[in-house]
Formats: sequence, C-alpha cells, structure tokens
Amino acid sequence: MKIASWNVNSLKVRLPQLTQWMGEAQPDIVALQETKLEDAKFPVDELAAAGYRAVFSGQKTYNGVAILARGHEPTDLVTDIPGLDDPQRRILAATVGDLRVIDLYVVNGKAVGDPKYDYKLDWLAKVREFIAREHERHPNLVVLGDFNIAPDDRDVHDPAAWRDSVLCSVPERAALSAITGLGLHDSFRLFEQDAGHHSWWDYRQAAFRRNLGLRIDLILLGDALKGTARAGAIDRVPRTWERPSDHTPVTLDLDI
Repeated sequence: MKIASWNVNSLKVRLPQLTQWMGEAQPDIVALQETKLEDAKFPVDELAAAGYRAVFSGQKTYNGVAILARGHEPTDLVTDIPGLDDPQRRILAATVGDLRVIDLYVVNGKAVGDPKYDYKLDWLAKVREFIAREHERHPNLVVLGDFNIAPDDRDVHDPAAWRDSVLCSVPERAALSAITGLGLHDSFRLFEQDAGHHSWWDYRQAAFRRNLGLRIDLILLGDALKGTARAGAIDRVPRTWERPSDHTPVTLDLDI
C-alpha cells in the first residue's frame, strides 16, 4: 500500500497535476491540504474517474483538507475535534480499510510572538489530545499532512538563518515532539538520515532550483505499523511542472 500527502495549494488549479501524478505514482491513499474549495465545488466526479473516492472538509479561498482512497470508501469521518473552536478547515480523520488516517493542515503561525503563533501552539496541543484518543482506539494510525514545522535542523536548508523563526522554533518543535511521543514515527526518517531533503520551497529567489527548502510535510505512523514500512520518499518531480504547488508529494510504502 502506498500512502501520500500533498499540499496542492489550490485543488482547482492543481487538479490536472494531481490526476497526472496519481496515474503515474498509483497511491492507494492521498491526503490533500490547502484545497481552497467549498465542499459543493469539490471535484468528486473527476477524482472518481481517476479511480478515487473522496471525503473532504473545505472552505472558500483558504485551507481545506481531503482524503482520497482507491478500493475503499473512507468512513467514520471527523472534521471538528472537541475543545478546538476553529472554523478553519484543517482537520479530517477517516477510516480507510484497516487504517485510521488523520489529515492535518497545521496552522502556519505567521511569526514568533504573533497571536497566530500562540494560536498555533494551542491548536497543536488540542490536536495532540485528539490524536492520543484516536491512537488508543485505532492502533493502525497514520497522521500526515502539512505540519508547518521542520522537525530538526536536518530539515532546513540554512538552520542558522531559520533558528528561532516560525516553522523552526523550539516551542513548535517541542509541540511536534509531543505528538510523536504518543508512539508515532516520522516515516521518512526510518529510511533517510541525511540533511538536504525538503518538501516545500518558496516561489521566490529560485528556491527550488537552489534547494532552499524545508521538510515540513510529514507522514507519521503508529508503533503497530512501524514494522510494515518499506520505503519513505519525497517526489520532487511535480515541483518541476508548470504552475506547481510550492509543496511536493511525500510518500510511504507499507507492506499490508
């Protein structure tokens, strides 16, 4: 089974790229972030034609998450979690076959010290509580998405320049560590320990060509699934296409 996560930065714009990539990569489950579509406008028929059933939680212009599955109907949906009063569509949980999948589009935070940064930390704390409850109920748990946090300095093109900045600050990394501390594993790091692997590059300053990026798109898997992991990768190819998202897909192969 292949699982993928991709912040498409507008599904309306990137739908042809998504369907092309899925046709080539053949993922079984795809979690999307920043779909930027109201539910009524979600391209259900187009994705069904590509072989995928879709569940989604969206809003106009901003945010939006979706889970696409091939061969399974996603069930037992959660779009809002207890204790988190957030009209922004950033969370979607679903059961897909034997897996429980939680798709997250984590708050960016804007800048350290900004009210949005404080909200990000509070958001992450409440999401951690939700993940803890889900993990107790569903050992075969996958938590994936755009975390807007680079886990450590290996995931940052210039750690000195980014130190103590949003996406790389100590409190944000501590919040992410609190989530992985629930018994979740950064699947990419099960296979690759070196620095220089990124999943997001700014559109400015030829950042992609110069590999000035961050690894902020993650697939975390629970202890029960760790032994089934066979490969973790970042597919840079879609970032080379015309009018790309600023993120590229990340994937995980499981032997299940």
